[in-house]
Amino acid sequence: MTVAALLLAGGCGQGERVAREERAAPGLGWSECGDGFECARLRVPLDHGEPDGEQLELAVVRLPASGQRIGSLVLNPGGPGVSGVEYARAARLVVSERVRERFDVVGFDPRGVGQSAPVRCLDDARLDAFVAMDTTPDTAAERAELESAAREFAAGCQKHAGRLLPHMGTADVARDLDLLRQALGDPKLTYLGKSYGTFLGAVYADLFPGKVRALVLDGALDPAISRVRGNVEQAAAFEETLRAYAEDCLGSRECPFTSRDADGALDELATLLRGADTRPLGGGGRPLTEALATLGMLTPLYDRASWPELTEALRRALNGDGSLLLRNADQLAGRLDDGTYSNQLAANLAVNCVDGPYPASASAFAAEAAAASRKAPRFGPYIMWSSLPCAFWPVRPTLSPRPLAAAGAPPILVVGTRRDPATPYGWARALAGELRSGVLLGYDGDGHTAYAGGSPCVDDAVDRYLVEGVVPRDGVICPGIR
Repeated sequence: MTVAALLLAGGCGQGERVAREERAAPGLGWSECGDGFECARLRVPLDHGEPDGEQLELAVVRLPASGQRIGSLVLNPGGPGVSGVEYARAARLVVSERVRERFDVVGFDPRGVGQSAPVRCLDDARLDAFVAMDTTPDTAAERAELESAAREFAAGCQKHAGRLLPHMGTADVARDLDLLRQALGDPKLTYLGKSYGTFLGAVYADLFPGKVRALVLDGALDPAISRVRGNVEQAAAFEETLRAYAEDCLGSRECPFTSRDADGALDELATLLRGADTRPLGGGGRPLTEALATLGMLTPLYDRASWPELTEALRRALNGDGSLLLRNADQLAGRLDDGTYSNQLAANLAVNCVDGPYPASASAFAAEAAAASRKAPRFGPYIMWSSLPCAFWPVRPTLSPRPLAAAGAPPILVVGTRRDPATPYGWARALAGELRSGVLLGYDGDGHTAYAGGSPCVDDAVDRYLVEGVVPRDGVICPGIR
């Protein structure tokens, strides 16, 4: 996400589908790389329109099936910008034993991500300043400073990764994914995508419907809505989760709020953020600005199990110590303990900005941020402004929002969590309806994504679909767990 904003665009041309589909991919040379995993590199064209031109190498990892093998299960954890290699290395946690027995679990770093020709835009010191930048500009001077930082980020990407930027779109990655499928020797793709990975899966299915075996799209994005609408709806979902957190917190002895109701607690948080805007908190080695405090609040909202961590972080922050909120913010921004950054943020913007249109100026962003603040006062402006570099991106968007039908694909399983803060449940309903063969599996729970999150109902339905091809009844809702 653009730090916090997980945005989307849809639409892929279907011309050249057959030619791209039938072009053979090179094989993979596997070598052991620890803990039972095997690693390889996949060569793909920089420009799929010139398949014999400049090549990129993508990092790939797999955990071989422990039993009678069906084929490969390719994972994508979302982002965009999150390492699929690192996610697959957690296969024993994120994929059930039943599925690991029957499939090689495969992860890859998409182009521009992690170990696959990573995009870099700013050095670590400049990234520190960029992530901490005031994303609720109150004056013309503050807005000019924010615009300058966004322009610097976009220019840095052009300087350091200019040749790759036009080819960072999700359609490019979907074509890489098909080359990976071929290199793995699978006649059809079996895939588990979470969050942004659902968009990648839907784009793949729309481009290559005849090459789909089974797709699980968990924590779905709606490719038919605009990026601005996506920002606003995501911010509103985070606001709802924050209110639910506050109500839950008020029932515990550890709760740091002095108010007796959720409205009062949310007012206390608003006061905390306003204070950090003018006087950043100390305690973590770097100042905790309003933007970092907002990001530090967002991070634990992804998972209800992390709410106690948010309670402790807020208890300290309300007493002047911003260290735990800063740690949370660093986690989502990809800042490591040694002060260096992964390339997660750069890759995220490189994909999002080329995938589809954003407002084209700082003034247009200002208007959208003001509108977002009315629906999501704590998170709306932050999430909207965090995408500002896309207004100055050196590459024109290649996609635009539209429904993806994937006509001709077999049943595609779309999983949605009713109280998901990052990908609202309505997006899962929409995607399942837009896909000709979409089947919706709901989970009446909290948190971002559902599979391997503790629900036996969800896990059994997904496992049976992947292993046996058994499709659950469309619209079934699995009960929540606490």
